[in-house]
Amino acid sequence: MNIYTGLNKGGHSWTPQFVTELNQDDCLGCGRCFKACGFDVLSMVGVTEDGEIVDAFDDEAEKKVMHISNADNCIGCQACNKACPKNLYTHSAMEVTAV
Repeated sequence: MNIYTGLNKGGHSWTPQFVTELNQDDCLGCGRCFKACGFDVLSMVGVTEDGEIVDAFDDEAEKKVMHISNADNCIGCQACNKACPKNLYTHSAMEVTAV
């Protein structure tokens, strides 16, 4: 198994770290991560008193939090976590197999 590694403009090795998890329990719902990501990876959702995920504007939503809705769109830049004031994201490198 290989880990994909590329080079940045300066010729330095760089391994993308793709979003894998978000700690919604501690999410403020501020939306900073949403604004930082230009690839439609995240969306705002509502969470009910029972912990059920609903539409962000549903009357039953107790609070609004971010949700990883399109993980396959992630490019591995980690902008979401850099923008998050609580450092709630987990990222990992993508493992690829040689063909």
